[in-house]
This record gives sequence, structure tokens and C-alpha cells, in this order.
Amino acid sequence: MDDPVLLTGAGGRVGGAILDGLADEYDWRLLYHNPPSEEPEFPYLIGDVVEADLMAEACEGVGAVIHLAGDPRPNAPWDSVLENNINGTKILYDAAVEAGVEKFVFASSNHAVGHFETERKPELYREHHEFRLDGTELPRPGNFYGISKATGETLGRYYHDEHGIKVCNVRIGNLTKGHPPIDYERGQAMWLSHRDCANLHRCALEADYDYEIVYGISDNDRKYYSLERAKEVLGYEPQDNSAHFDGEERVVEDD
Repeated sequence: MDDPVLLTGAGGRVGGAILDGLADEYDWRLLYHNPPSEEPEFPYLIGDVVEADLMAEACEGVGAVIHLAGDPRPNAPWDSVLENNINGTKILYDAAVEAGVEKFVFASSNHAVGHFETERKPELYREHHEFRLDGTELPRPGNFYGISKATGETLGRYYHDEHGIKVCNVRIGNLTKGHPPIDYERGQAMWLSHRDCANLHRCALEADYDYEIVYGISDNDRKYYSLERAKEVLGYEPQDNSAHFDGEERVVEDD
């Protein structure tokens, strides 16, 4: 990706992981909701994705968008996700299409499929359970936030089919910096390390695809999300595993 990459929600946890891993690899343009505490090393804008003129400015001349911005609260009220997550994503898609952006990487969420867990927990969080979600299933949101993420995926389907923009939806799991949750089976099953998060988004920027839904987790022994589509289409090669974690590195065991 030679053209600049717009990163919305640059001040959040996922944005931080992406910049930690990929800061030197792309010409970034950053969007912050609030002024950053330290001056960024890349050009940036401050505002909301619902501001159409600002989104037009943000998308001008960029080759790809990684869209993280929105209300991230699982318990966010309907009015907030409707305006910030759904309408904001639509406004950003409009700006991206108008600017001729090639790729749109959308931060979806495990909450878009939360109710697949309802009748299967806690067994599906355990190593030998065979149930897998692979991205071909219909959404089953567990809250209004999940509805907004499922709607964002559908918006991407429309804008790809209608305008030809390439779209990758990443259903992000449980991102933590450092050690995965020790005594929380679900958290271990959906853990995503910082370096795997950065690597996955690098793959989404570089791979050739049309419209995709993939799962964003590390290569955990416990998992109910399939990584096969991310590996096959994006070339994703996760390095970490919540079951084999020592400091910041995966402990590689001999077969």
C-alpha cells in the first residue's frame, strides 16, 4: 500500500496496537475523537465520523481506510450506536467512495455474533469443543453495539456491490496488551495479542480480496472462531496463543 492509510479511532486500544506494530510501514493519516495527549508523528484530524465535510477531507488522497471509530461500549444505548456507529460508518463510506479509496477495513466485533454462545457456553470455550464460527453465518448480535457492527458489515456489502470498494470486516475478539486473561475461559478463547492485531491489519491492507468477513483472534488452543478464512484469503499467520504465553512471546512447543 503506497498511498496514505486513514486510521479512524486512532486513540483507542485497537488503534494503539496497530500503530505500535505498523507505524513505520505506512504513511498514516489519523483521526482522533479528542485531541491526543502527545503530538502524533503523523498528520491527524480531530472530530467525529458523522461530520461529512471532515470525512471528505480525511479521505482525500488515501488508498485505504481502517475504520475503528465509534462508541465502543458493549452497553452503549441505541441512540449512540445509531448515530456514531451506523450513521458514522455510512458517512465515512460515502466519503471513501467519493475519494476513490481502494480498500475499507472495518472493525467489526465478536458482539455481532454474541448470541451464538448463549446455548453453548461454557463448553464452547474449551479446547476440545468442535464448534466454529467462520464468517459465513448470519449475525446474531448480543446487544445494540453488536447490532451496529452487524449493520456496518452489511453497509460494506452494499458499498462493495454498488461501488466496487474492497471491504474486509474483522470481527475482533478480546484485545489485551501483555498476558491474556488467566482465569477467564471466554477471554482466552477470543484473545487477540497486540502483535497479532497489527499483523492481521497489515494483511488486510496488503491482500487481494473483494468482500470478506474474518475473525480477529490469536491462534489460541481454546477457540470457537475459525481462522481459516483469514489465513487463506489474507495470508494471516498469528504468532501468539493464550495457552502458551510467556511474557511478550509465544512459547513454541515441539510437535
